[in-house]
Amino acid sequence: MRMPNGYGTVYKLGGKRRRPWIARKTVGWSLDTDSKTSKQEYLTLGYYSTRQEALQALSAFNDNPYDLKMSKTTFEDIYNRWFKEKFDDESNASTVRNYTAAYKYCAPLYKMKMSDIRPPQLQSVINSADSYNNRKRIQTLFSQMYDWCIRHDCIKKDYSLQTSINLKSAPAAEKNPFTLEEIQKLWSVESSNEYISLILMLIYSGVRISELLNLKKEDVDLDEQYFYVRQAKTSSGVRVVPIADKVLPFWQAFMNKSTCEFAVCNANGKYLSYENFKRRYWKELMSQLNMQHTIHETRHTFISQMVIHNVNMTIIKKIVGHKSIMNLTERVYTHFEISELLEAVNKI
Repeated sequence: MRMPNGYGTVYKLGGKRRRPWIARKTVGWSLDTDSKTSKQEYLTLGYYSTRQEALQALSAFNDNPYDLKMSKTTFEDIYNRWFKEKFDDESNASTVRNYTAAYKYCAPLYKMKMSDIRPPQLQSVINSADSYNNRKRIQTLFSQMYDWCIRHDCIKKDYSLQTSINLKSAPAAEKNPFTLEEIQKLWSVESSNEYISLILMLIYSGVRISELLNLKKEDVDLDEQYFYVRQAKTSSGVRVVPIADKVLPFWQAFMNKSTCEFAVCNANGKYLSYENFKRRYWKELMSQLNMQHTIHETRHTFISQMVIHNVNMTIIKKIVGHKSIMNLTERVYTHFEISELLEAVNKI
């Protein structure tokens, strides 16, 4: 059957081939200078096992035309273009880190053409992740990349919408707070490494590591013994946090050493990034101390110690910034309330 003019063509290649059928589309005309005649210019949509598959591909393209040149690009190419367009030097470091970590799980897709990827391949990558949070980040990355492709006319269908996260196979990670013996061990060796004191600062404040590393000097009041968290994971996380008496000297030492705008710093007095702290200090110290903990478990430790010492749950949630009970009244801190919070953290 003859195709309509401009529709494209399907034909079979010679020889023994696994996918002998080719679908191609005319994209323009050029002048043959020797014969003085016009010559069609083609771009190939793909190669297929059967004539029916090739016809279906050609039909799908004519129903929803897309950029043929872009359709040849790989998952890796698309990711790099999307990343360059989405992020710059001012982008949130934590967000960039999360997307980069999600991309590392996608190695099986790197060299595949984006137009050839289907839901089973996407789902396989999602299922390979070891936690719910990682699976969710991968799914979000897929959604962002497909949105980019559709906006740039690479492909027309968002296959990320056909993926899912199996909650049953991704149980919440077990919380493993530091034991009292481990906390005492940290105190016993605190003077050997200034970053052990930083671990204790986390344990006695309950802040997230990102909140501490992004804390600026101007938001720390050593005289009144509190600091103000401006950059938080949630709106309820913007809060005042007391500085316990036990760790006040550590705060003073870091503030004096820092030559930048941030309250805590690296060995040179400059900004201490999450990657630097985790790689150069946390992992090494946990190994030396024969402990197995994530950084976030310092936060769990603070909460568990506060509960053990019978601190009112409302006060605990105020300090750590849990949103479940935070209302407008609870966000208004007076001098008396700061003193009350300080009294609470000094119980542990």
